[in-house]
Amino acid sequence: MKRSKAGKTAILVVSFGTSRLEALEAEIGAVEKSVAKRFPDYEVYRAFTSQIIIDRLRARNGQNIENVEEALIHALEAGIMNLVVLPTHLTDGCEYRELADTLRDYEDKFYRVVLGQPLLTDDDDFEAVARALTDGAALHEDGKTAVCFMGHGTKTGANIVYEKLQETFRFAGVDNYYIATMKAEPTLEQVIASVKQKAACKKIILRPLMVVAGDHANNEMAGNTGNSWKMILEKEGYEVECLLEGLGQNPAIQELYVKHAQAAVERLKAQEV
Repeated sequence: MKRSKAGKTAILVVSFGTSRLEALEAEIGAVEKSVAKRFPDYEVYRAFTSQIIIDRLRARNGQNIENVEEALIHALEAGIMNLVVLPTHLTDGCEYRELADTLRDYEDKFYRVVLGQPLLTDDDDFEAVARALTDGAALHEDGKTAVCFMGHGTKTGANIVYEKLQETFRFAGVDNYYIATMKAEPTLEQVIASVKQKAACKKIILRPLMVVAGDHANNEMAGNTGNSWKMILEKEGYEVECLLEGLGQNPAIQELYVKHAQAAVERLKAQEV
């Protein structure tokens, strides 16, 4: 049986996590602060879904970040009965679905629990993200520069978001922006094939399509090893510039997370009726 509705309301911001402290505060922390600023009457909690990262932060830095179940128990102990869970996930892939499963196990312990949507959910989201990422695109419209975003990719149907975001770029008339993924399609090789069709292109700017510029961005994308995207592209003869800024640093992306939080809060309030 659910507890009485008497009790506080809180927002739990759930991220995969990062062990890079500078990225933790500059990107995940920036999203959390934007949400807290918009909802000053609500407590804002943090949780990571990666236990490996949680353990690494504890061992290296003495930081104690809770996993989702620990954060839910903490919220209950603090008297939180109404909970909005805001994921920073880009898609409704495996991580998001596992989060939803965990919340179902705790539904009867709260009065109300609402799970917010991933960053890329509806058409408005795709248009907002495309605008945020192409702001300043005119700087690269010299015919010699391409911009390639590194996405994680997933083998689930959620991977379609990368293709849809690419189409959103094209529809906006930005034809020198590309998306490649680490784990699925489109691949870096496919992007290279597309860029080669533009003979004048001599430079590629690499950017992470991830909330955090973490290990993937620093190693697989910008690393100085033979298998990094940077090294692969340099071997193809391109000048490569790496911008190690996660989506969480972008004010327009932060605002989109706040919008998703607002929608979830409104759903929570609607359940009062």
